[in-house]
Amino acid sequence: MTVDVLLGSGYLVPMETRELIVSADEPGIVQLTLNRPAQLNAWTLSLEAAFFDALDRAAVDPGARVVVVTGAGRGFCAGASMDMLGEGVRPADREGRRQFSQLAQFPKPIIAAINGPAAGLGFMLALWCDIRIAAADAKLTTAFARLGLVAEHGAAWLIPRIVGRSRAADLLLSGRTVTGAEAAAMGLVNRAVEGAQTLGEALNYARELVSTGAPASWQTIKQQLADADQLSLQDAYEQATRLMIPALASADHREGVAAWREKRVPRFEPAR
Repeated sequence: MTVDVLLGSGYLVPMETRELIVSADEPGIVQLTLNRPAQLNAWTLSLEAAFFDALDRAAVDPGARVVVVTGAGRGFCAGASMDMLGEGVRPADREGRRQFSQLAQFPKPIIAAINGPAAGLGFMLALWCDIRIAAADAKLTTAFARLGLVAEHGAAWLIPRIVGRSRAADLLLSGRTVTGAEAAAMGLVNRAVEGAQTLGEALNYARELVSTGAPASWQTIKQQLADADQLSLQDAYEQATRLMIPALASADHREGVAAWREKRVPRFEPAR
């Protein structure tokens, strides 16, 4: 059964489905909770549809400024469910699906609260989020090679960009499990915290963003980050120069400077 909830803009989002919980308990923050705890939140096609639908809604809602993704129970996401793997899967079943790389183009910050095991697809879901906060004892693994699979979901492109080619090769070829603490030490996640504090730390980070950052700036910076992989340093520098001209004349910049001078929290408008 789907229950609806109003966000700040007044549009309806699904509050709860069988496999995904969408909550908006705090101003500006949308929390997406993968809700298959008995299966460590293993991914299904119906969960995928609900997840991207919720993101699409959050993208256009000015009341939603930051998204936090986590898992119900003791796991983040154990990877693809067994019905998505094996000989019974047809090539057509994999066509037309949404890609996690689209999270890089999502116009708002996405924070992963990795509260427990993240494997394969679930590991890559976390890595495509902008910020990753993991339980120190969470178990993370690419898993692909140990299942006779390939580096899927952009893994061979993304992981070297996060931790370098050598560490990426280690993680992908061995399929070994690393803890959240080891992942933080190698830069795979932004920080590792005590397990019970994982979601709280992610929400605190989200609150800080909501209270201090300009949504229009986030949107532009995320686009710059996405573009940078295709641009030379000179092109990226020139892009920033072009973008800075309207930014300097923007209401957000005036508000940011005024808030700094008046020693108060800025009141930024939603991105347009």
